[in-house]
Amino acid sequence: QFRNTYDSDNTVFSPQGRLHQVEYALEAVKQGSAAVGLRSKTHAILLALKRSTGELASYQQKMFRIDDHVGIAIAGLTSDARVLSNFMRQQALSERMVFNRPMPVNRLVSAIADKAQVNTQEYGRRPYGVGFLVIGQDQTGPHLYEFSPSGNSYEYFAMSIGARSQSAKTYLERHFESFADCTLEELIKHGLHALRETLQQDKELNINNTSIGIIGPAGLHEKPVSPQGKFRIVEGETVRLYLKSMDVKAPADGTV
Repeated sequence: QFRNTYDSDNTVFSPQGRLHQVEYALEAVKQGSAAVGLRSKTHAILLALKRSTGELASYQQKMFRIDDHVGIAIAGLTSDARVLSNFMRQQALSERMVFNRPMPVNRLVSAIADKAQVNTQEYGRRPYGVGFLVIGQDQTGPHLYEFSPSGNSYEYFAMSIGARSQSAKTYLERHFESFADCTLEELIKHGLHALRETLQQDKELNINNTSIGIIGPAGLHEKPVSPQGKFRIVEGETVRLYLKSMDVKAPADGTV
C-alpha cells in the first residue's frame, strides 16, 4: 500500500515539500539495532548492540575503523555502510598521502554527507539506507558527529541512532552535562546504561552482543595504546569488565 503517488522517486517533491524516498531511507536507519556515542574532554566513545540472525550465525559487525583517529558505528543496511566506510578510508588515506596529516574529522563527515546528498537529487539513484555515528580526534580534542542518509550531519555531545534509540536519547539528555569531566570508565558506564535502555524487556547486554569503540588515552583496563589515543574496538571477554561496572536496572514497575 503506497503512501501516495509522490513516493516512487527520490527527485519528486510531494505537495507538502517532502521527499518520501529520503524519509524511507531514514526509516531504514531506525530499523537497525541501536548505536550510542558520547564524548568527554579527553575521550569519545561508541557503543553498539550487535544483532545475530540466529543461534548458528555470528553477530553483525557494527563498528569500523576508518583511520587511527576516526571510527564509526552504524545503524541500517550494513552493505551500504561498507561502501561508505571504504569511501571514508580512501579520503583519509589520500589526505595522509597528499598533505601528510590525519584528515580533520569535520571534513571527513562533510565528504560523506555530500556523497549522500547526491543520491537525494539525481534521478535513478537511491539514498543510502544507513546512518553513522562518527568519533574522531584532532588538535581541538575529541568529536562526535551523526551522519544521516538525507545528507545532513551534526556534531553532538552525545547521540543515539537505530531501533528504540529515543529511550537512550532520554537517558543521555538527563546526564550529558556530567560527561565532559568523566573518566573513560565512567563514560563507558553511562554509554552502557544508555544502550541498555534500547533493549527489549527480555534481553540483556552481554559480551557477545556489545561492541565498544574508544578514542583517547588508554583506560585502567587497557594496555598503553600507540599512536596516542588511537581508535580501537573492544569486543568479547574484554567487555565483561565494563558490563560488571553497570548499576542494576530498576524494575519497570518502580518497585525496589
